[in-house]
Amino acid sequence: MNHKLFSGILLVLFGALAGCVAETQSNKMSASIYDTTPTTERTDTATFATGCFWCTEAVFEQLKGVLKVTSGYSGGKRPNPTYEEVSSGSTGYAECVQVVYEPDVISYDELLQVFFEVHDPTSLNKQGADEGPQYRSAIFYHDAAQKDKAQYYVTELNKSGAYNKPIVTEVSPFGRFYPAEDYHQDYYQNNKYSNPYCAAVIRPKLEKFQKVFAKKLKN
Repeated sequence: MNHKLFSGILLVLFGALAGCVAETQSNKMSASIYDTTPTTERTDTATFATGCFWCTEAVFEQLKGVLKVTSGYSGGKRPNPTYEEVSSGSTGYAECVQVVYEPDVISYDELLQVFFEVHDPTSLNKQGADEGPQYRSAIFYHDAAQKDKAQYYVTELNKSGAYNKPIVTEVSPFGRFYPAEDYHQDYYQNNKYSNPYCAAVIRPKLEKFQKVFAKKLKN
């Protein structure tokens, strides 16, 4: 895949979506310009699966506007799954992250840009050496707006020819999210000097991500 071409396509798609909502945002601003009622920080939630959640967490927690990233499991039905159960590939759960973010700082569209850039959405139940449905590519949408945007990106990226294979990303309604065990949280930050996986797999992915999204990173 030509990454410069792909990044350019994502920017075009993001621009198209931004234009669609600009009028609505303008109307909201006009309606509230004289409202002096104190407001609290607005937050929203996104849930993404891009393979191993150690990698996914390490990427999203670096973005400006992202307040919290939690590694966990979604997409299955069995209550309170363990890492060992999910790793068997028989539970229906995917390793994923739940991202709490400030939509006034970083939009859901921008999170989708990152999502599609940092993994291979054409690879079915496999990312790198990690194989099984627990490593599938998935977007678990929390509302109709997230669903529409996710489906739009999948459709338009397929039309654009950015990939030489169809996108297989699952776009499904969010159900339940179970945080992973404590030792999985902030895994890269806590193990980057001691775990070979961090050095061999996560660090190169992070370095590439940091170059592409340099302007969106926290200081």
